[in-house]
Amino acid sequence: MNVVGIVAEYNPFHNGHLYHMESARKITNCEAVVVAMSGSFCQRGEPAIIDKFSRAEAALQCGADLVLELPFCFAVQDAGGFAKGAVSLLSRTGVVTDIVFGSESGNLEALSKMAHVLVEQPPPFPELIHKELKKGLSFPNARKKALLAFFQTTSELNSQDVLSIEKSNDILGLEYVKALIELSLSMKPHVVKRVGANYLSPKFSGTFSSATAIRESILCGRWDNVSQSVPKKSLNIISRELNEGRGPVTLRNMESLILSSLRLKSRRELENIYGFSEGLEKRFIKCAAKAGTLEEFFKCVNSKRFTLSKIKRLSLFSFFNLDREFMEKSNKEGPQYLRVLGFNTKGQNLLSKMRKRSEVPVISVCSSYRKIIEKALDDTSRRYRINPQLFERQLRMDIAATAIHSLLFPNKSQRSGEWDFLKHPTILG
Repeated sequence: MNVVGIVAEYNPFHNGHLYHMESARKITNCEAVVVAMSGSFCQRGEPAIIDKFSRAEAALQCGADLVLELPFCFAVQDAGGFAKGAVSLLSRTGVVTDIVFGSESGNLEALSKMAHVLVEQPPPFPELIHKELKKGLSFPNARKKALLAFFQTTSELNSQDVLSIEKSNDILGLEYVKALIELSLSMKPHVVKRVGANYLSPKFSGTFSSATAIRESILCGRWDNVSQSVPKKSLNIISRELNEGRGPVTLRNMESLILSSLRLKSRRELENIYGFSEGLEKRFIKCAAKAGTLEEFFKCVNSKRFTLSKIKRLSLFSFFNLDREFMEKSNKEGPQYLRVLGFNTKGQNLLSKMRKRSEVPVISVCSSYRKIIEKALDDTSRRYRINPQLFERQLRMDIAATAIHSLLFPNKSQRSGEWDFLKHPTILG
């Protein structure tokens, strides 16, 4: 059975996502689509504009067969951690055969050649990247320059091929291919060339506008724009959630939470948080003490060395106390469960197969997770590869992220901290 995996945030689900999903079906001639979707927070260090349950529902209404949650500890990492966690999750289902991702360049061959260099580290690549980092460049820019210099010594890729891999989808695509190589997975990669606006373009551009522009239109009440750029079924779900006061949610809603959390932290506490290095903890504490808004804080910390996205992510890492040991162990051992957010009839059939083949347990009802751990540990076939302590910590972080996300809803009556226990997977007939 040919099953395609898609990694997404659907923040919110728009026409570009629909095009990607339909293209993935055509390219692979698949029988079903499984989506690994970010939960309450997204890869650039911001909360999703509406909750994960509603976004999963929109994905199912628009063509997905099964939606699984990418655990919080992977969903909020940089491109490498995000991609590796998502690829590992899809692989551990035991049913996904192909992965299809968006790409600005559409050049899978170039992505593959660069991914092999990044994994195998042939000389003189390590020296080249070290040289660029010493110049004070951010890691993504240092890596790009090092790749340019490396391929100048070979005839495999020209500089135009390397330079074309510098936009958001291609950077993630490079990491997906790299993860497939590192994890020795048999999933076959495919690319869909991105149509319409760039991922981060703030300018509304009609049918295929960026998620950034669509979120801005929602926040400004430009519903004519939104209706042009998202499928009708997705629009209905977005409208329902906002009408009931469960959105829109933005990082600005967390301003006091993040700044107060940082002001309460010592330098030593920040040093233990994943991702803090090179004196960033000192910079964070100094700027948090001075800044009255998140915008002021980000401007204060920002530098050529540290991108805005990294600063936002580290702010979340600090707020949620994502310590180095937990994150490194998660990156090494991967997702410890498959959390189901929704499915249709095809997805239900896939779930039956997954329960027999998956490397980690399937969670449909969050409250039963302890029984699931016990059952997995008692399994005599030794099929499951889980660390029970890591399983519980990853799941508790998902629950905490959802509880904080709901605290940001405009409607105070909807701010329960127990949504993960109150909500069941969406089931479409």
